[in-house]
Amino acid sequence: MAIADLVYEQIKKLPEHLAREVLDFVGYLTERQERERDRDLISAQESALKTVWDNPEDQAWNRV
Repeated sequence: MAIADLVYEQIKKLPEHLAREVLDFVGYLTERQERERDRDLISAQESALKTVWDNPEDQAWNRV
């Protein structure tokens, strides 16, 4: 049995208000995972673009 099936079987036993709490927690975990993925992407972009951003020709932009 898959994890999702096991979770579903357990949630079916809960009262409605507790099942809603579980659903809220799953939403929180999903959002956290998305934020971490976005942070990883930003980090990758920063390292790839460092030479473009940090060069003598563009020093004037640092004061803008």
